[in-house]
Amino acid sequence: MATDSGSNAPAADIINPMTGQHQLAKGALNTRQVLFCCVTGAAPISAMLFNGPVGILGAGWAVPGAFILATIVLTIFSVGYIEMARRVTAAGGFYSFISHAFGSVLGMGTAILMTFCYLVFSAAVTGVTAYFANANLMEWFGWDIPVWIFLFGTIILMAAFTFFHIEVTARILGIALVAELAVLLIFSFAVLFQGGGPDGLAVDSLNPMNVFDTNGNMAIAAGATGIALFAAFWSWVGFEMAPNYAEEATEPKKVMAPAMYVSVIGLGILYVFVMWMFIASAGKQGSVDLVNQQYAGEIGSIFYPMSDQYVGGWLTTLFGIFIITGSFACQMAFFNTGCRYLFSMGREGVLPSALGKTHPKHKSPHVAGVVAGIFVLIWVGAFFLYDSTALGALLKLGTWSPLLGVAGILAIQALVSVAIIYYFLSKAKDGFHWFKTLVAPIVATATQVYAVYLLFKFRGDLSGAADVPFIQYLWVWPIAIFAIGMIIALVLRSSNPQKYAGIGRYLHEDIAS
Repeated sequence: MATDSGSNAPAADIINPMTGQHQLAKGALNTRQVLFCCVTGAAPISAMLFNGPVGILGAGWAVPGAFILATIVLTIFSVGYIEMARRVTAAGGFYSFISHAFGSVLGMGTAILMTFCYLVFSAAVTGVTAYFANANLMEWFGWDIPVWIFLFGTIILMAAFTFFHIEVTARILGIALVAELAVLLIFSFAVLFQGGGPDGLAVDSLNPMNVFDTNGNMAIAAGATGIALFAAFWSWVGFEMAPNYAEEATEPKKVMAPAMYVSVIGLGILYVFVMWMFIASAGKQGSVDLVNQQYAGEIGSIFYPMSDQYVGGWLTTLFGIFIITGSFACQMAFFNTGCRYLFSMGREGVLPSALGKTHPKHKSPHVAGVVAGIFVLIWVGAFFLYDSTALGALLKLGTWSPLLGVAGILAIQALVSVAIIYYFLSKAKDGFHWFKTLVAPIVATATQVYAVYLLFKFRGDLSGAADVPFIQYLWVWPIAIFAIGMIIALVLRSSNPQKYAGIGRYLHEDIAS
C-alpha cells in the first residue's frame, strides 16, 4: 500500500486489521445476489409510488423523459465508478475511493457522512413502511395497529438480521425485489396491450425535451423542472452500493461492472416504461389530476385507480402488499450498507474496534448492526415524538429525512467523480482512459452538483415544509457531519499516525497478503 502524505507512517507498516477472524464472509455473494442488494436499495416499487408523483409535480406528463435523462447521466457516472471499483475493492466503498485518491482527512469525512446518510435513509424508509402497513391493514381488515409497532419493530428486525449470514439477507431482498418487479410489469404490460387511455400511448412523453416545457406538459408546479429531475435522480439512490459488498463477493473485481450497469440501465428502462405506461393509462391531464388527488388524501396512490381499471382489484391489493415488503427490503438494504461502513472503520481502528468484529459463525458485522440499530432507533424516535401519527411517519420522517440523505449521497458522488479523475491521473496512470476516467467523471461531477443544487433550491416544495428549521437549514447537516469526520482524522493524525495512515486503505486482496 502507498504512503499517506499526511502521516509519518506508511500504510504498509500498519498491522493489517483484515487478517485474523474479523473478516466478512468471503465469497458469499454471487453477481445476482450483489445485484439484489443494490437494486433493492433503490426500491423500484417505492420509487414509482413515492417519487413518481413528485416527478409529475415538476414535469407533468413528460416525467418519463426526466427518467431518461437521469438514466443517461447515471450511466456516465457508472463508467468511471466501475474503473475505480476494480482498483479499490473494499467494504468502505466511497470512503475507500476518496481515501486512496485524496488521503485520510477527506476519506474520513466521506466515511462519517456516508454512514450517516445511509442510516438516515434506512430510518426514513422505516416511516414509509410503517405508514403503508398501518394504512393497508386498516383498509383490509379494520385493524388499527399503532404505527409505532411497525416503526420500532422493523428496526429491531433489521438489527437482528445482521447477526446472520449475508446470504440470508440477500435471499430476502431477492424475493422482495422479484415480487415488486412482477407487480409493476403486470400493470405496465396490461396498459400497453390495451393501447393506453384517453391519449393513447402518449409517445411524446418519452421526449426528454418536453421535460423543460413545464407549461406545455401541464406540470403542477409550473417552471419546476428541477423537481422532476431531482425526483428521477432520487429514484436511483442505493444503486451505488455494489463496492460495499466487494469483500463478500465471489469475484469482487468482476462483479462490479455487471452489478452497476444492470442497476443503472436496468432500473432506468423499468422506471421509464412504468411511468410511460402510467401516463398512458390515465392520460396527460388525468395523470396530473391523480397526483392532485393523492396529495389531497383522496387516494392512497396514483397507481391504485389505474390498477383497478386496467387489471383489477387483486393487483391493487398486491401493490399494497409489496409496497410494504419492498419498503422494508429497501430500509434493510440501506441499513446493511451503513453497517459495512461502521464495520470498515471499526476494523481499521479509526472508530471503536468492537465495530470491526464479526459474528464467529456467520461472519456478519453484528456489532455494527446493533450500533446502527440504536442510531436508527434514536432518529426514528425523535421524529415520532415530533409527530406520532401514521401520516407523520410518511410526510415527515419518510419525506424530510430522505432529502437530507440524498443531499449527502449526491454530494459525495460528485466528490468521488473528482477523486476518480485525480486517482487515475496521478496514482494509477496505467489505468487512465480519456473517456472512462476523465470525460465521464467530469460530466458526472457537473450533473451531480446540479442535482444537489436542485435539491436545496426546491427543498421547500419537495418537503412541503419550507418554514420548518430542519428543512430551512438542511444544507448545514451534511457539512457538519463531513467536518466531524475530518476532525476525527486530524486528531488521529496527531495521536495515532499508524491508524491515520490506514483510513480507508485496506483492500479485499489485503486479506491474502
